[in-house]
Amino acid sequence: MRVILAEDSTLLREGLVRLLVEEGHEVPAAVADAESLVSAVAAYEPDIAVVDVRMPPTHTDEGLRAALEIRARWPAVRVLVLSQYVEKRYAAELMSADVEGVGYLLKDRVAQVGDFLDALERVGAGGAAFDPEVVRQLLARTTQVDPLARLTAREREVLDRMAQGLTNASIAQALHVSQSAVEKHVNSLFDKLGLSHTTGYSRRVLAVLHFLES
Repeated sequence: MRVILAEDSTLLREGLVRLLVEEGHEVPAAVADAESLVSAVAAYEPDIAVVDVRMPPTHTDEGLRAALEIRARWPAVRVLVLSQYVEKRYAAELMSADVEGVGYLLKDRVAQVGDFLDALERVGAGGAAFDPEVVRQLLARTTQVDPLARLTAREREVLDRMAQGLTNASIAQALHVSQSAVEKHVNSLFDKLGLSHTTGYSRRVLAVLHFLES
């Protein structure tokens, strides 16, 4: 894939460039700020942009705003966001429209090279990749009444992995159960949460995230 990388830490940026090139990806640009990121995407039209949330000059949400601009101006460009912390508002904003080709990882996950590359490939293929810790904290969000309390422990495990962007087959493998059992849990938890049944894991993730925002 053609990957544009935006990360203000020189050490991490150069390390990621080397890793991506070694894995056979092309990195036409690696930049340190959001303005340069948008310019690089315009110039190279990459398959995916890997974006740090906090970049110069204010180190607040420049990366996120650039990611949202990229999604709006170049819908075909996938976006994998990296963050030092769980930015709940940022995660919800990024995921509130369409999660096909969107990922959100904590930077600690980048240290797990296999997990990072798997997420990159999944997002690049049009899927979703959400850090388990991000998902757990989103699942912990409650309003006046917690409808998630109606779910069984197994259904919550399935929902956690479904929100990470896993297919039923991948969930079954992770939980060491049959795929048919996962399908039953998915149907049950959607019924309990009042969500319509959908096909394709990306649309399921979108439904879950819309529910978590309510």
